[in-house]
Amino acid sequence: MRWELDPSPSPRKVLLTYALFLGLALLGLGLLFLLYGVPPLKAYALLLSPLTDTLGLAEVMRRTIPLLLIGAGLALAFRIGFFNIGAEGQLLMGAVGAAYVALFLPPGLWSLPLMFLFGGSLGALWAGLAAWLRARFGVNEILTTLMQNYLVYYLVVYLVAGPWKGQMVFGFLYTDRFPPEAQLPRLGDTLVHWPTLVLGMVAAMGLQVLLFRTPLGFEWRVLGENPEAARYLGLKGGRLILLAALLSGFLAGLAGVGEVAGIHLRLLEPAQISLGYGFTAILAAWLARGRPLGVLLTAPLLGLILAGGDALKLALSMPFRVVDVAAGLLLLGFIGAEALSRRRLVWRR
Repeated sequence: MRWELDPSPSPRKVLLTYALFLGLALLGLGLLFLLYGVPPLKAYALLLSPLTDTLGLAEVMRRTIPLLLIGAGLALAFRIGFFNIGAEGQLLMGAVGAAYVALFLPPGLWSLPLMFLFGGSLGALWAGLAAWLRARFGVNEILTTLMQNYLVYYLVVYLVAGPWKGQMVFGFLYTDRFPPEAQLPRLGDTLVHWPTLVLGMVAAMGLQVLLFRTPLGFEWRVLGENPEAARYLGLKGGRLILLAALLSGFLAGLAGVGEVAGIHLRLLEPAQISLGYGFTAILAAWLARGRPLGVLLTAPLLGLILAGGDALKLALSMPFRVVDVAAGLLLLGFIGAEALSRRRLVWRR
């Protein structure tokens, strides 16, 4: 008796396996609630409560926007074997670029397009640096992109505490408010900046087409699935990785523009700009299994967990890090389901 790969698992087997591991993840989360002294059913109801009212749905959408943009780019990068762990820093670079345009260039109809262009470009260059170091010197991009997060973190702190600090700000670290021309429109009284949401949806669909319907996408998939075959075919792996990194960083930069121009309306301390979106989007990309279009489903799922975590924190005074635990258990459940659904038990004499 041994385990071996199942080349064609049936849909029923995949569905049952995922249901089993999702149930185990929820059971583990329920035990955590019990240890904290909270009835699990009550906690589950609060975790899903954002789906029951308009304000809650708006909060889910607000958190979905950066996850959608970043996750689509990461799904592409991971698919070709470029492990971009620096989306958090690329998001902050986008926020810096947007703030520069809003604060130091004359306002006008061009402000928002320039903010997206400049912010996205800074995010792309920041990711492209790590890709160039890998292609040119063989430097591991996991280490470089992770370290880049800290560099941008302290850059933002320096800017809001030093040269960019607001002239009318006392005791706080943030810039002056952006002019009206540099503020994104929202849906009603919510914080949902709809132009960035539309950009995220278009980006996910566009990358899906690019990856699966174009010659460039074919080269990317060959490189990601079999680097040796890519070299045999004469594909330029360094160029392909650099291009994917630039796209991934550009989308993360756009997410940063959306956060400062659509929600905060100024540049603040890094922890206030992003709630760890760059790292949470890694889960969205992984759950999408290398398909940018799949992020249209996984990003709202994680957005619900983030918004539901707020409800748990406010209603039950639970630590916000319970959200990280919920996301981690969910990821472990999907990892286990993915591994088991693609294997079968074979009896041999």
